[in-house]
Amino acid sequence: MRTVADVGAGHGDLGYVDGRSWLHGTSGHHKIVAAFVLVLAVVAVPRGTWWPFAVAVGVLVAAAAAARLPARRVLRRMLVETPFVVFALALPIIADGPRVAVFGVPVSEPGLLAAGAMLAKATVGVLAGVVLASTTRPAELVRGLHRLRMPGPLVEIASFMLRYVSVVSDDLRRMRIARESRCFAGSGPRQARAVAASAGTLFVRSYERGERVHLAMLARGYAGTMPVTETRDTARAPLALTAGVLIVVAAAATAWWLR
Repeated sequence: MRTVADVGAGHGDLGYVDGRSWLHGTSGHHKIVAAFVLVLAVVAVPRGTWWPFAVAVGVLVAAAAAARLPARRVLRRMLVETPFVVFALALPIIADGPRVAVFGVPVSEPGLLAAGAMLAKATVGVLAGVVLASTTRPAELVRGLHRLRMPGPLVEIASFMLRYVSVVSDDLRRMRIARESRCFAGSGPRQARAVAASAGTLFVRSYERGERVHLAMLARGYAGTMPVTETRDTARAPLALTAGVLIVVAAAATAWWLR
């Protein structure tokens, strides 16, 4: 009998980077808790205080180095932060308040502080997520959520998402190949209608596949919960992981004390 997490096994490891470091060997629920506490501590840093962010980034960079994660790969995955960067650059210009010149451009001082804090917190959060995903297999992440007693439906949704994200990606790839074989080039606003139609088709296919999978599960005795086999895990969080989180928490607490 398999656990909920095993539903996503064998269908690609998404952002996982294979390795043998102590961080790779740490249990998934320990790393989830550590990432959550670290991000929570960073979010709690008062506005106008910057050095705790540098401490958090230093801890995460040290963790990435200990796990031997390729720097180029980490930076490429952090491109997901681009919308936050764009908004942070626009915020000082559109915000109200006293103006200050930055490179000859008058910007809002409160907006500049808010943009800096938002960008710093988003950077730490994204970097923590990248390190977590790069050192933990998707199935282990789902298993960690289950061990942390997360609501069952959320864990099942996450497990099925991991299970079928590669299937949907393959559908999208085949549709793209089919379009290109018909001399279609989806670049430019004129092709927006065709691209939108492809997206709609992909949604319908995914929805129909979900119905078929649900009917197949019901035919095999599914009653609302996945079968779970409890496994004992006596591993403890490594001292380095605990120390790194405590350093960031202490930095955030010190920032509030010195405020």
